[in-house]
Amino acid sequence: MLSTLQVFTVVSVGLMVGVEFSVAFIVNRILKALPGDAGLLGRAHGGRMLGALMPFWYIGSLVLSGIWAVIGWSHHGAGLVVGAAGLLIVSVLMSVALLVPINNRAKTWTAENRPADWQEQGDRWDRYHYVRVAVIVAAFTLLVAALV
Repeated sequence: MLSTLQVFTVVSVGLMVGVEFSVAFIVNRILKALPGDAGLLGRAHGGRMLGALMPFWYIGSLVLSGIWAVIGWSHHGAGLVVGAAGLLIVSVLMSVALLVPINNRAKTWTAENRPADWQEQGDRWDRYHYVRVAVIVAAFTLLVAALV
């Protein structure tokens, strides 16, 4: 049972890292390069789509890591799993405190109702997101290291 939990946890966190890395370093750069309001509309739509999915993914990955830490407490690598769970907690707190408020505003923006500082808010979201990506990459690394 522990092996199955480990696989599900590592796959879940790994896929989350892949999606968030892609958003940070590929998707947002593509959206910034689009002409006119296409990038703004793309970010708003992406914010609605991912904003609906990612809370479950982040919390689910945290729960899986927590269960792994409890069930595998007496096994090799338990401290690494606890560290990973701690980093996932940091990522959730960052999301709620820093990223979600910006995303909740941005996902409603259109060419007609965007604020004057919409690009600065988007850039701030991107900077916070880069840090969050680093945090979840570190959590994923600890989970993988716990397996070996």
